[in-house]
Amino acid sequence: MATIVNHLMETLPRRDRAGLRAACEPVELVLSASVCTRGEATTHVYFPTQSFISLICTIDHHPGLEVGMVGSEGMLGTELLLGMPVSPFDALVQGPGEAWRIGARSFRAQLEGSPPLRQALSRYAHVRMVQLARSAGCQRFHEVAPRLARWLLMSEDRAHGSRFEMTHEFLSRMLGVRRSGVSTAAAALQKDGLIRYTRGELTVLDRKGMEIVACSCYAADRLTYSEFLP
Repeated sequence: MATIVNHLMETLPRRDRAGLRAACEPVELVLSASVCTRGEATTHVYFPTQSFISLICTIDHHPGLEVGMVGSEGMLGTELLLGMPVSPFDALVQGPGEAWRIGARSFRAQLEGSPPLRQALSRYAHVRMVQLARSAGCQRFHEVAPRLARWLLMSEDRAHGSRFEMTHEFLSRMLGVRRSGVSTAAAALQKDGLIRYTRGELTVLDRKGMEIVACSCYAADRLTYSEFLP
């Protein structure tokens, strides 16, 4: 199996990439673990390799809603890049696995000493802002089934495999819809042979079919990333 890397790191010149990695430590992220809490100081920046993280927005007393996802394509902790010391989101590990982690102070030192790093991460911050804005529109205007297909494709991309643990309750929270709505949408995808769902384990069977069913936001997000972070 090919080694899985963090693609954002890989965009850096060799010297800058080596310097950043030397300042990082490898960590194993555990499923459902909290790695950031909204309103609290950001102590570390994460560059996932095999793991992926959900960004959760909470409003008033409503359950949290996923507004973004970070995997091996990006990083968690862009607020430090922008000079903000606290996290704007709750961040939960959705897919367990390895990541590179660097302390906030060391991260700031890396930014000061590496213009290519600051430039690459600034482009990524722009991509994230575009995707967050698109996510808001998606939740307002797109139906549950296309949104579910999009979300599963996003998860598959970051899980580096077609099979992962998932429950309808978790999906309903991430999508901000009732569990019955998720169950109906998932049943339709399964009936069409696109996925298989058994006992909390979901498998994507037909990726091309899922891409056809998914809302336009999935392809738009991938295009945005490729335009700014080739």
